[in-house]
Amino acid sequence: MSAQLAAAATLSAGTSTGEAFQFWVLGTVAVIGALCTILMRKAVHSALCLAGTMIILAVFYLANGAYFLGIVQIVVYTGAIMMLFLFVVMLVGVTAADSLKETIKGQRWLAALCGLGFGVLLIAGLANASLTQFNGLGKANAGGNVEGLAALIFTKYVFAFEITGALLITAAVGAMVLTHRERTERAKTQRELAEQRVREGKHLPPLPAPGVYARHNAVDIAGLLPDGTPSELTVMQTLRERGQVRDVSGEALSDLKALEQRSAERLERSEEASK
Repeated sequence: MSAQLAAAATLSAGTSTGEAFQFWVLGTVAVIGALCTILMRKAVHSALCLAGTMIILAVFYLANGAYFLGIVQIVVYTGAIMMLFLFVVMLVGVTAADSLKETIKGQRWLAALCGLGFGVLLIAGLANASLTQFNGLGKANAGGNVEGLAALIFTKYVFAFEITGALLITAAVGAMVLTHRERTERAKTQRELAEQRVREGKHLPPLPAPGVYARHNAVDIAGLLPDGTPSELTVMQTLRERGQVRDVSGEALSDLKALEQRSAERLERSEEASK
């Protein structure tokens, strides 16, 4: 991004007003999104900020006539970030309360205004790219945009391209090595685990599933005991430490009281009918 800002500063005299306005507005938003990617506390918000920065970079490519790079940026990088967003949601988890709680007042109207502004800038950038011929663009795309890109990658920047690929492969292999753990001892069998529970006096039968007697089967809802109180054994310790356990014991107790009242009324009616 710093290289693009420096290039814009040196070539500002040869650019049009619309192009310069588009660059400085979208460039500022891209830098803010990049900073929010590393400053956000929640991983889901960081992934969304990174996806927004990737989309703005794709708009830059399309506005400068690099249609192949723009489409690849959207399909490959932004698509991959959306998959990362999906994985983060599955691993970290988002409670239902997060989607209903509005932390910033008026954020929906602000989001709608930002979306409208992005749409106007995107349409203006595409229109400018299709109606305006940039300096040096014809020479760079003389044999075609894809052919020109391939010639630069495999001739002038071949070593940088190969080094980048080697770094990515090394990072992937390093991540697999760091996350792999060799087992240093033999895994215990089910019989050995059962004998260990008996010796230690722990919970002998299998733990109840989450949501038992709670009319729910979500993992973040504690199962209820026969008296309506929640059982901590039904929810994993990780969710309890994060504070992501939903309590439905109040609803269950109210339903139980209503059921007891209806039962009492039916018994009174049956006794009156028998008399």
